[in-house]
Amino acid sequence: MITVAIIVLALILDTWLGEPRRGHPLIAFGHAAKWLDDRLNHASHSPLRRRLAGALAVALVVVAAGVGTWLLTRLPGLGVAVEVVLLFLCLGGSSLALHARKVARPLAAGHLVPARRRLAHIVSRDTAELDEHGVAGATVESVLENGNDAIFATLFWFVVAGAPGTVIHRLVNTLDAMWGYRTPRYRYFGWAAARLDDALGYIPARLTALSYGLAGRLRGAWQCWRTQAKSWDSPNAGPVMAAGAGALGIRIGGPNDYHGELRERPWLGEGRAAKAFDIERALALVKRAVGVWLLVLLAGGWLLA
Repeated sequence: MITVAIIVLALILDTWLGEPRRGHPLIAFGHAAKWLDDRLNHASHSPLRRRLAGALAVALVVVAAGVGTWLLTRLPGLGVAVEVVLLFLCLGGSSLALHARKVARPLAAGHLVPARRRLAHIVSRDTAELDEHGVAGATVESVLENGNDAIFATLFWFVVAGAPGTVIHRLVNTLDAMWGYRTPRYRYFGWAAARLDDALGYIPARLTALSYGLAGRLRGAWQCWRTQAKSWDSPNAGPVMAAGAGALGIRIGGPNDYHGELRERPWLGEGRAAKAFDIERALALVKRAVGVWLLVLLAGGWLLA
């Protein structure tokens, strides 16, 4: 039950305090990752050498994070408190809601241009030409996918491997967000980060998809997951977003412009196109899914007690 208690405390801290405004460890980690990128990722090297360099960078991060976190949790009398703080810092529920609502509010008020600008802060696609449905759909996609990455996968790895597992997953996920692009600079160097992030996220993504169904329209979520997820280019985002869109009864995805290149993405979900108020519905779905996880964890802890 101690694991469940730590999770509840960390979720409470995330709800009450939100993301630290200054000095967040992930910002410092971002600087460290850029330092590794600058020193190991050279365009003049062969593709194989760049892949090996990227794998070395990821290995350094995993070993340092795992050992460092394990040592912190072994501090006499402070182990549980350290785990609560580390899990809180790895969770991103409040941050996710904050950034999504910064898009939803102007969009709901009919102010499309500021909504596009806010959306550009949370997605990598070009937002300048998106209409209301495009902005709403992209934001819902971000909520559903990042709900998995920043909340459910974080909780999964804490249950499985404690604070070291959670920290390793969060840092690998951050590296994937920084390096996991099929651009000339990162096509080879970011390969290891992208593949490891896929591996670490495989089981959590499917548990997230299931929990979205249980928290929403289960039949729609299952049908969309079963028939549409394989068509998505990400093995983990596909089930999460297809099930999430099906649970909400809306349609997301479709063609979009990334870094000046049109990508023909499939449509996910069913029903009408996304609207501004669906952003809040997606956030509510994530919150209910967190409740599903807590009920399962409490039941499991009670049975094992």
